[in-house]
Amino acid sequence: MLTEKERLLEIVQTILREPTAPFHEARVREAVSSLLAILPHVSLRTDNFGNLIAHYRRESVDPASGHPEGNVYAFCAHMDHPGWVEPEPAAEAWRFLGGVPADYQAANRDRTRSFGRFLMWDPPPFELRDERIYSRACDDLIGCAVIVAALERVERTGFAGECYGLFTRAEEVGFAGAIAMARDGWLAEAGLTVISLETSAEHPPARMGEGPIVRVGDKTSIFDGTVTAELAATAADAGITVQRCLMSGGTCEATPFRLYGVRCGALCVALGNYHNCAPERVIDSEFVSVADVEELAALCAQLVLRSRALPDPDAALRTRLENNLLQYQSFHRRDQPADPL
Repeated sequence: MLTEKERLLEIVQTILREPTAPFHEARVREAVSSLLAILPHVSLRTDNFGNLIAHYRRESVDPASGHPEGNVYAFCAHMDHPGWVEPEPAAEAWRFLGGVPADYQAANRDRTRSFGRFLMWDPPPFELRDERIYSRACDDLIGCAVIVAALERVERTGFAGECYGLFTRAEEVGFAGAIAMARDGWLAEAGLTVISLETSAEHPPARMGEGPIVRVGDKTSIFDGTVTAELAATAADAGITVQRCLMSGGTCEATPFRLYGVRCGALCVALGNYHNCAPERVIDSEFVSVADVEELAALCAQLVLRSRALPDPDAALRTRLENNLLQYQSFHRRDQPADPL
């Protein structure tokens, strides 16, 4: 019987070994689908854009109202990673899709491996060293693995409720898959709470190895304050240590979802060598902390399992501020005379 950590690393390795690039996510989608297909209460469908949607559902509807009980979370991660892509028509020059500086591209053009119609950088797909995961594509296949691990945990508990896993395409070229899904309208209509899962470049005060990060915003926007409070409150209630940071190194999928009226928040883990860019224009493996990834998967599962019983996340703060106000009652009298000059 595998431990939670052993099973998580097994899932991570299964997904990371699959090659991917923007608009070439088929092998990752197949790996994720195979892992989730064994879960009896998870159904899978692919939308018109090629995004994969996993739906866990088990006695989740209130017979009296006909509506889902509790807060329903949808965890989102993207299946692509920057890479060289054969264009259409094929006679044109290959294009690099994704945010890697031009000088890195030029200096490392021979550091690639071919997968037919796309190329990836050549670091190994998976290595485990010093309690860190190294890969050519942590961003965002780690997020995909976390969703799979969280759904497995929810399935094992027999939880009576529902949640979603959203696996999107072509995030690296401007959130194409997320926008296509948001424009369909079903996320907002269903009242789902989308939680964007990412590996985000490590910038102070965020520190690798000190827990997953409740991401209050990215370099483009700020996320729903109540959702952010729910994430922090659930972590505290479950005894999971988290960091609370504005991760301004990039923009995540919570931003486009927010633009289309979807209630959303974000979680991430700190990432080293963002987009494979190591110092001195060297292309190298991205890396994350195993412990951070473990805790992120645990937190996602806890969000689902505690979704019905989650108290008002702002209640404690409200009470503290109101008690503070009582200390100044003697100053509350109205119509005080003006202070003398």
